[in-house]
Amino acid sequence: MIPTLHDIHQAAQRIRPYAHRTPVLTNESLNQLVGAQVFLKCENLQKAGAFKFRGACNAVYSLSDEEAARGVCTHSSGNHAQALALAARIRGIPAYLVIPNNAPSVKKNAVAGYGGQITFCEPTLEARESTLERISLATGASVVHPYNDERVIAGQGTAALELLEDYPDLDVIIVPVGGGGLLSGTSIAATETKKNIRVMAGEPEMADDAFRSMKAGEIIPSVNPKTIADGLLPSLGKLTFPIIQERVEQIVTVSEAGIIESMKFVWERAKIIIEPSAAVAVGVLWEKKVDLSGLKVGIILSGGNVDLEKLPWQ
Repeated sequence: MIPTLHDIHQAAQRIRPYAHRTPVLTNESLNQLVGAQVFLKCENLQKAGAFKFRGACNAVYSLSDEEAARGVCTHSSGNHAQALALAARIRGIPAYLVIPNNAPSVKKNAVAGYGGQITFCEPTLEARESTLERISLATGASVVHPYNDERVIAGQGTAALELLEDYPDLDVIIVPVGGGGLLSGTSIAATETKKNIRVMAGEPEMADDAFRSMKAGEIIPSVNPKTIADGLLPSLGKLTFPIIQERVEQIVTVSEAGIIESMKFVWERAKIIIEPSAAVAVGVLWEKKVDLSGLKVGIILSGGNVDLEKLPWQ
């Protein structure tokens, strides 16, 4: 079922006691460089360091007490696993996480720190899904998919809801896209809240399956993508893709150099620690493949979980 604006408002109420209402920051140096007024919604300051906590929290608190007692489970390269582990810990229920063995150490350590029970697998979608199915059957835990879940999509849409409450005159909202949970939730929240607002997404050139899917009119799976933006490796889902098709103006690809340069600029000049996946959205403005000059542009900085031992400019 496709979530509605009402579902997103309900999610906002449900997660309000637990999630941060993140700040929106501006930076004049960035504005001048890209030729637009940029408003940065800092989900890097969200609990567990990413917007993912919104969707995970909404899903966990949507469960009945009986369902919740059996726990929750998912597969994730890191941020969703962290978010689900934390949301489960807050509710006092177990969380079983399937994580690819090549996930960044900072994300694996955080999941463990939140009390999540980790099972490592090979870094393929098939391995993730088969391992998750085995754990779900063994434990009876409810599966909370990282993005192909209406409760998760509704939760992710709450970030755009807050952004438009703070800055209702935005012309455009840009987010990064991997599996499409944030993008689909954002597109529903934005286009249902404000007429004629434009929603766009940034995607790594080296993992451009969403870009190609939009062009083809069908989901083209991501096959072994290699990008520094490790949070954007998944393919679009059957639930997220039709929402994106209907509501998103375009997906813009960003080079690896553009991701790194814009990430470094935000660190140095705006003093905001963001991960490469978040920098992809900034990269849409950075590389100027779309003319957004003079417009008011909201960007959801999706996360700030960075392995400080492996910074891309070291």
